[in-house]
Amino acid sequence: MNYKELYSRVALLISAPARAWKEIRGEEDRRKVLGAFVYPMIGFCGLSVFIGTFIGNTAGTEAFQIAMTRCCAVFVALFGGFFLASYLVDLIGQKLLGRAGNSEQSQQFVGYAMVVTFVLDIISGLFSISILRWILQFYTILVVYEGSRTLMEVEEKDLTRYSLITSVVVMLSPEVIAFIFNKLSIILN
Repeated sequence: MNYKELYSRVALLISAPARAWKEIRGEEDRRKVLGAFVYPMIGFCGLSVFIGTFIGNTAGTEAFQIAMTRCCAVFVALFGGFFLASYLVDLIGQKLLGRAGNSEQSQQFVGYAMVVTFVLDIISGLFSISILRWILQFYTILVVYEGSRTLMEVEEKDLTRYSLITSVVVMLSPEVIAFIFNKLSIILN
């Protein structure tokens, strides 16, 4: 996937999630999401935070160190959060829906479901939108709901419960990893 396709996928997932998930369901290689979507988006998030650290920063020579630390924190949070969420979504599918484990499908689902998190991290890396960021994060619920229905093919009776639980997992996994990383950074410094 090139960057034009990446932008189109992001725009479609945000503007018309139902249609985007139908296209995603047609993908033959479920692992394509990693190299074509998740890793580039994590890279953009890190770059955004790195650049955003220099905007209005008066720290002088320490600005580069601060930028690198913040960039690493975003990388670790999103990368670890993605894999933690994928693992938990796979477990939820096994326990809640009684399905056999399918880690590739869970990774595909979580990777695209994190689109709102990625976009908000890119924007908040450049501009301070902390309260607005948390409000807009709840759009993830709609994206996950449509993905649960279309990609994960969850039955109607379990759809709301599954969507809400997986939405919480998708939204909070990067935050949990970021919290742990920040606490360890403080302890190790």
